[in-house]
Amino acid sequence: MTSHLPQTVRSDARDNRARILDAARAVFGEEGLGAPMREVARHAGVGPATLYRHFPTKQALISETFAEQRRACHAAVRDALTDTDPWRGFRGLVERICELHAHSRGFADAFMTAFPEAMDFAADRERTLHAVAELARRAQETGRLRPGFVVDDLILMLMAHRGVQDAPRAARVTASRRFAAYVIEAFRAAPETGAPTPLPPAPRLQLARSPSTP
Repeated sequence: MTSHLPQTVRSDARDNRARILDAARAVFGEEGLGAPMREVARHAGVGPATLYRHFPTKQALISETFAEQRRACHAAVRDALTDTDPWRGFRGLVERICELHAHSRGFADAFMTAFPEAMDFAADRERTLHAVAELARRAQETGRLRPGFVVDDLILMLMAHRGVQDAPRAARVTASRRFAAYVIEAFRAAPETGAPTPLPPAPRLQLARSPSTP
């Protein structure tokens, strides 16, 4: 029986690690990176000691939690830069960044480096901004991106996009897609010829009432 003990321990450790990461995605995704580690441990159903044994620092937990989103961001940049149509590549990158941010408040926080624990995401952000600058240059040469566009406009867009997180959870991605469509039209140098591209569906939104509202 004792010969099976190490394998059992390893299996338990893997299960605990998976539960911690699932909990971190849920907690950081909904509450942002300001959520405490103890809340992640509580959500995962493990003790703080177990959490810190797997992830000694919050930065380590954040990096592993959003590894999939970081890979998706790298893929979005690669696909945009290799697109033979610079305007299409530019549009696609804006859409994919918005969608990644809409799915998780924590990833948006990390990407925008809102917290010290997210400093290792700086390379992702710089890579994306460099790609946007290159795509913008190419798209402006084709005459399809307005000449006044600068990379800071993407940062401004993402700052405004953070408001999507205040929408009901079920409406966030829909709201993000419509927001991205409007922003892309604002970046376009001139209106499309022929029939305009249909906008994504509008989300069902309702403003929160003030506590004093009867």
